[in-house]
Amino acid sequence: MSILSLKDGSPVRAQVDQQIPWPQKAPAACPISAVKSRLRSVGLRPTRQRMALGWLLFAKGDRHVSAEMLYEEALRAREPLSLATVYNTLRQFSEAGLLRQVSVSGPKTFFDTNVSEHHHFYNEDDESVVDIPGSEIHVSGLPVAPEGMLISSVEVIVRLRRADGEETVTKVAGGHRA
Repeated sequence: MSILSLKDGSPVRAQVDQQIPWPQKAPAACPISAVKSRLRSVGLRPTRQRMALGWLLFAKGDRHVSAEMLYEEALRAREPLSLATVYNTLRQFSEAGLLRQVSVSGPKTFFDTNVSEHHHFYNEDDESVVDIPGSEIHVSGLPVAPEGMLISSVEVIVRLRRADGEETVTKVAGGHRA
């Protein structure tokens, strides 16, 4: 789960979907039946590939992963999947509302398991993404939508980099940044 600190130092946790009891810490706490129920609830057939990727995605709580990161996790878990299958499954999960796509830089896209309304910090130095609660940013002065269209959402991505210009070196378990 993503945690941010407010100015007073108190932690803020991102909202968690309460329909299915996704775990926030231990993968063992996420029964495979929860993954199957989640897929069926959005009209997706729980194939072996979807179940495997759903388990890898949702068993660790709210996080941001790229297709390449998820593919590497699947390889380490000895799941025989192609990178194309990972991309297709992430697209299907996004279209079904299980994930949010966060495009941060050109073709660089992360998939966010937190589908609530919120924004993101993107650290350009280490390519990490962190949630910003939706209530932390207020957007005003939006243009009028073109005729026949309406604004469905607004997402703010705040780009960060070290002020001193030094390179950031981040070590994260499993060799991934999320």
